[in-house]
Amino acid sequence: MKSLQATTPLALWLDPENALSPEHSQALQLAGWAVMPVTTLHNLAAHAADAALVVLHLGLDATRLKAVQQLLQEAGLNTPIVCRVDRQDIDLAVEAMQAGALTVLGTQDTRPATWSRLQNQLNPTAPRSAPQPVRHVVFVDPASQHLLALARKVALADVTALLVGPTGSGKEVLARVLHEASGRAHGPFVALNCAAMPENLIEDMLFGHEKGAFTGAHREQKGLFEQAQGGTLFLDEIGEMPMHLQSKLLRVLQERQLTRLGGQSTIQLNVRIVAATNKDLKKAIAEREFREDLYYRIATFRMRLLPLNERPGDIIPLAMQSLLQHDKKPWQLHPQAQAMLLQYPWPGNVRELENVMRRAMVLCPDHVVTPAHLMFDDWLTAASTAQTPEMTQEQAPTSLVQPVMDESTFAMVPTESFTTSTGILATPDEPSPAVTDLNSAARKNEHQVIMATLANTPSKTEAAKRLGISPRTLRYKLAQLREHGLGMASAY
Repeated sequence: MKSLQATTPLALWLDPENALSPEHSQALQLAGWAVMPVTTLHNLAAHAADAALVVLHLGLDATRLKAVQQLLQEAGLNTPIVCRVDRQDIDLAVEAMQAGALTVLGTQDTRPATWSRLQNQLNPTAPRSAPQPVRHVVFVDPASQHLLALARKVALADVTALLVGPTGSGKEVLARVLHEASGRAHGPFVALNCAAMPENLIEDMLFGHEKGAFTGAHREQKGLFEQAQGGTLFLDEIGEMPMHLQSKLLRVLQERQLTRLGGQSTIQLNVRIVAATNKDLKKAIAEREFREDLYYRIATFRMRLLPLNERPGDIIPLAMQSLLQHDKKPWQLHPQAQAMLLQYPWPGNVRELENVMRRAMVLCPDHVVTPAHLMFDDWLTAASTAQTPEMTQEQAPTSLVQPVMDESTFAMVPTESFTTSTGILATPDEPSPAVTDLNSAARKNEHQVIMATLANTPSKTEAAKRLGISPRTLRYKLAQLREHGLGMASAY
């Protein structure tokens, strides 16, 4: 057996329930593997020292995987394990990856290309390489760190992934993590928002066209699949893709090849697909708005991103990162401002947080963000939280004190400095007074923003520019404030 492995790596095929099928055997042999079927752990142990790979069929859970791992560990071996599961058993696939499987494949996958990719993914004579660190992202909350750990494992397996989460929760950030932590990191990352493009353009953008394919096609055009060769294609909001294009996408994913519009030749693809959606695709399938077979093709791994208000440990680090992205000077968040950020429900998730911090930068003259600089999208909540009782630096809980941070703070994740200083943040004990009138709440918040801007700018013209309104509109708003008895407006 050792002479065989000198030229051809050996895969041990452990499946107690089913015999090795001729289709699977042929696929492995065409991909350059020697394959030996075994039916018991005793048989596996007898040949484990000669094997470069163990291919394991899971039953109802990951118990069999853990038994094989223990056997290999006791033998002093670090042999990679590939698990085979039924395509619809997504939860078991995730459990296997979390337990340490190299990758997970469908039980019916008989494509030689699948096993060829495994040849390229690992060196049979060397241990698996550690994932590369992912930079410039924030995963501080325990739930986010768990997701990051899973993403880094999934990144090493060349499988499709479906990212599910509300709008603005960071699905493209996670898609880039999957790309940058994978063996495709040096290849291109190409993104398409399926909801933002007209239906008649999506097909051309994905698959490309030949010269003369239609009126106006004056030259050949590579589609996004070709542009992503050797890298990752990110299909955002895939639930909005028209049904007839879903059929074409399914065919490309199955065959790993395409033909351009108006073309005859077939183009082989080497692209990883990461899809994302904020829709319930199971509901869309039931309503015949999304193809079930396409769902199972893109959801080899389904990863869910939580709304921002369900991962509070990320809020302050993300706020600081947003500030530093646009201004490299050190920034500070006043403890009261931190409390407001933590109290706010963030219906717009990370995207809304970034907007709030950009507004704060416009209003803040000294790189210390205070409650007066926070302008939320939800006026009612903002006005309510703005009435948080005054608190001095000495009176604030120590967990609320935010150190000065600069760009280097975000060099690598996970960021232990955030975990210790702002992983768990307290909020004031005294409840905020209720605001019962939406108009008065909006006026109060607008008044605060206008007054803070006027106080920190040399002229009303400059203040209007910072506020994003015309000087005439600013004069009108000041007149309104004076009419409502807000005396400070009279000074302007």
